[in-house]
Amino acid sequence: MNRDYAQIRQTLDRAISNDMARDQRMAACVDALWPVLSPTGVSWLGFYSREPGADEMILQARRDKPACSPIGMHGACGQSCTTKTTLIITDVANLGEGYVACDPRDLSELVIPLIDADGECWGVYDADSFDRDAFDENDACETLALLVAAGLATDPVVLIRVI
Repeated sequence: MNRDYAQIRQTLDRAISNDMARDQRMAACVDALWPVLSPTGVSWLGFYSREPGADEMILQARRDKPACSPIGMHGACGQSCTTKTTLIITDVANLGEGYVACDPRDLSELVIPLIDADGECWGVYDADSFDRDAFDENDACETLALLVAAGLATDPVVLIRVI
């Protein structure tokens, strides 16, 4: 799906201010991204956070339906967080038993680790789709750039793994 990231960046720039706390930035981010991404095949998007050393992640801001929380570190979000690797899951069936299925209709996923100034991963951005192959490397790079601009990630150098 072709997404207009220049428009998305403008929308996000208007929604985020420098004085916002992290939780406010996450909420503003999902509220700004949802109206422009949902028509492009995104069925859900949100953020999960992890306390240092915790064995689970907690759902933070999200759109537009409930999701699992807490989730273990064995799923795509946990793997992305612990390995500091962006995951492009072209078909969730490729994940096998480790997949955490919050919505059984989801067929593909994009998970981006959120790295702080100390190089630690404090959480992930997660986007789902009811379509297979809904996300690609361009989506991963453009979304990471948006998250860095929104002050939710500081390290723009993240490995990308396609599953």
